[in-house]
Amino acid sequence: MKPATPLLLVPFREVRHEQPDDCLHYEPVAVRGQQMDWTIPAHRHDGLHQIQFLEAGHIEGTVDGQTVQADAPAILLIAPGSVHGFRHTHDTAGHQLTIPTATLQRLLGSDHLADTGLGNSFVLAALAPDACAECAALFAMVAREFQGHGAGRVPALLASATLLAVLLMRLRGERIGKAQAPGARDALVQRYLALTEQHFREHRPLSFYAEALGVTPDHLSRTCRNVTRESALQLLHERLMLEARRLLAYTPMPVAEVAAAIGYQDPAYFSKFFTRAVGHSPSGYRTLAARGVKVPG
Repeated sequence: MKPATPLLLVPFREVRHEQPDDCLHYEPVAVRGQQMDWTIPAHRHDGLHQIQFLEAGHIEGTVDGQTVQADAPAILLIAPGSVHGFRHTHDTAGHQLTIPTATLQRLLGSDHLADTGLGNSFVLAALAPDACAECAALFAMVAREFQGHGAGRVPALLASATLLAVLLMRLRGERIGKAQAPGARDALVQRYLALTEQHFREHRPLSFYAEALGVTPDHLSRTCRNVTRESALQLLHERLMLEARRLLAYTPMPVAEVAAAIGYQDPAYFSKFFTRAVGHSPSGYRTLAARGVKVPG
């Protein structure tokens, strides 16, 4: 039996190469592409946000098990914890920025990046010419400052990164706005999802989230169901199971350690819950994932 593929947890000091004490890391996409023969294996970054801007070429791969592909021009945002792996065509050209999530939160003045639209990974393809031009100009500023040694280098880098993040927020918001008109119910659900992202490992009761959001548990659950067709508790359980699937598929951690990592004190209870939610036992799911069998979930 082929063992589960180890998850590559990439710390910032490894991403930044020659400048381990820098505030962020920049490199052309071709740098890593050529090193890896244009195929980046599945991995994730804890505590890091990554922005890719493709000016030429094509990318395809997966983010948290979901297939993604895009022709340039396109922007990809990879949020912390998202398991992602890509294959680029050899003519791919563009830019990549990696920044600590804590830094990004400070720059945007928000502890809850989900509120800004940057809490989850996404791909924006078919960019308009003005968006491409703005993104190219901002990345050119980042590249120039990152490679230079002028006075005010760090403030200039952080200012450019802030403008890039704001641009992504706006472009993402425009796409969502075109897909559906925003409303108070959607905002409540997004705030709830932001809270679950922070606390899902703690197994807090639904009343904890409702109180933090200033609503009753019944109102929160009813709103979630109206917007997503799932209750608030179902959404919370789905987030737990997503993390469990990530750890089972991409790390060699024993099932008991996976259970403990997401807050289950009783491995047997975790196995029972996972089996009921996913349709396979944790060890069975790991075997299927190692064989490349896609399991709905």
